[in-house]
Amino acid sequence: MDETESKTQLGVSQNTEALLCYVFGFVTGFIFLLLEKDNKFVRFHAMQSLVTFLGLFVASVLCHFVPVFGWIVGLILVPLQVVLWVLLMFKAYSGERYMLPIAGEIAQKQLSV
Repeated sequence: MDETESKTQLGVSQNTEALLCYVFGFVTGFIFLLLEKDNKFVRFHAMQSLVTFLGLFVASVLCHFVPVFGWIVGLILVPLQVVLWVLLMFKAYSGERYMLPIAGEIAQKQLSV
């Protein structure tokens, strides 16, 4: 069966489920990582969502504790998160296993263990 036509444990197409991994950032990434046990495409996007958006969330919180420089970095992180969010949802729904440079490698390594 073609990877773009594969069904998942929830009974929807894997592209739709992969998109849903990103909808609420690391929260939905974590949920789909728990729900989807077999589909590697969805599990990859769930783990990448978890790693990416949890990392950006932690970085945003930490930036609030650093005066001036941290606040500037925090302001830069917000549009970066929005751009990544839209890009990753689009790529997932398109059926592409798009790997971010650092987070994608971490996600892939975590799933291969």
